[in-house]
Amino acid sequence: MAESISVITTVGRRKLCMAHAGDAPLPKIAKMAWGDGGVDENGQPLGATGNEIGLYHQLLEKDIESHTYVNDEQTTCRYTSTLEAGELDGKEISEMGLFDEEGDLIVYRNFLRKGKDADIPQIYNMDEIFLPVGS
Repeated sequence: MAESISVITTVGRRKLCMAHAGDAPLPKIAKMAWGDGGVDENGQPLGATGNEIGLYHQLLEKDIESHTYVNDEQTTCRYTSTLEAGELDGKEISEMGLFDEEGDLIVYRNFLRKGKDADIPQIYNMDEIFLPVGS
């Protein structure tokens, strides 16, 4: 089985590099998206390469509701959005992503299928993690 982790995409890393160099502004993370294309025919996560430019099969995209910093160093930011009752009912979600204001996929993750019941909201948190060397 492929390991299921969040990855900052090549586009996301390029934007960080250019912003640090002063050659481009860094647009904020603005949207979270969910899809059902993150697993193989056996239901196992495909794994992430970092070269993704979109979800494999996107079902819905919504605005980020909130964000928090989850450590004292402020090197991990957690973005939150909710699938409300009535959204994606009966779907099996297996991938999600964070998109910036320019519409580019910045962080991608896939995972085992998660079913969505019609009458139950699901709150999703997705972390953008900047790990120190050797982690």
